[in-house]
Amino acid sequence: MSYPQKSYVEHVAVRVRDIQWHIDFFYQVLGMDVREIEGPTDAPSQYWTIGGMQLMSTPGFEAPPSNDAGWLAHIGIMVEDLDAAIAEAHKWKVKPLPQGRNWLQLPDGLAIELIQASGNSVVEVLAINPRAQ
Repeated sequence: MSYPQKSYVEHVAVRVRDIQWHIDFFYQVLGMDVREIEGPTDAPSQYWTIGGMQLMSTPGFEAPPSNDAGWLAHIGIMVEDLDAAIAEAHKWKVKPLPQGRNWLQLPDGLAIELIQASGNSVVEVLAINPRAQ
């Protein structure tokens, strides 16, 4: 590396057919609370979470599953308790993927990989305000 700077992905924007399902899933399963909403709260056109997701409402959106087609291979999500997150996710009728028990496919085809975080790293990262000047 030619310079000492560090980087991380602040958010990932994905098109979703049913934005409310995805808002509920990312909040109830992964604890990703709202950071910003564009449009009415009961039918937003876009929704950003604390934790890096930007959901873009695209009714009628059709695409092959992300892990098959290359439009987005998958999203890796650090979780505080992997077993609990997997158990909760399965209540949402997600599809298991062959890569392992922590790989799941959401109804619109988006693949996620849940990863066990170490120590307090999730709390520490979420305490950072990426929009601070």
